[in-house]
Amino acid sequence: MPVFDFRFTVDASVDVVSAFHFEPGILKTLTPPLMILQVHQFEPLGEGSISDFTMWMGPVPIRWRAVHSCVSPSGFTDTQVAGPMCSWAHTHSFVAIGENTTEVREHIEYEHFGGLRGLRSQLLFSRIGLLSLFTMRKVITRRELRSRTAQYDVHS
Repeated sequence: MPVFDFRFTVDASVDVVSAFHFEPGILKTLTPPLMILQVHQFEPLGEGSISDFTMWMGPVPIRWRAVHSCVSPSGFTDTQVAGPMCSWAHTHSFVAIGENTTEVREHIEYEHFGGLRGLRSQLLFSRIGLLSLFTMRKVITRRELRSRTAQYDVHS
C-alpha cells in the first residue's frame, strides 16, 4: 500500500495548532485557491465525526466522505468511507519541537482502485499531486497561524 509523508514546522504552540485544526470551517480554510470545496456535512471534529464534501479540481467533481478517529489535541485520523480511492487513511499529528514551534506531520496510507475506475484518482492523487496539495496546505497553515496565534494562545 502506498504511503505519503509530509512534515513542516509552524511558529505556534501545539495548543494553537490543535485549536486551528478543530475550527468548524477548517476544511475550507485549508483548500488551495484553485480548488473549489462544497461541504455537504461537516460535524465538529470528534471521535466518529463525519466530513462529507465535493472537491472540484478544475471541472472534475470528487465526492468524499470521511470519518474521524483517534481524535486528541495531538492529532486525528480521517479515513475515507466513500470516495475516489480504494482506501485512504490520513493521520494528522502535531508534535511540539519547542515552546512555540510545532511540527505538523501528515501521514497517508492509500490505495487506488484498479483499471479505469482508478485512473482519475491516479491522475489527481499521484505523488506529485499530493506533494502540490500539501505544499499549498503548508503555506496556508503558516499564513493562517501567523494571523491567529494571539487569538488561540492560552499563554498570552
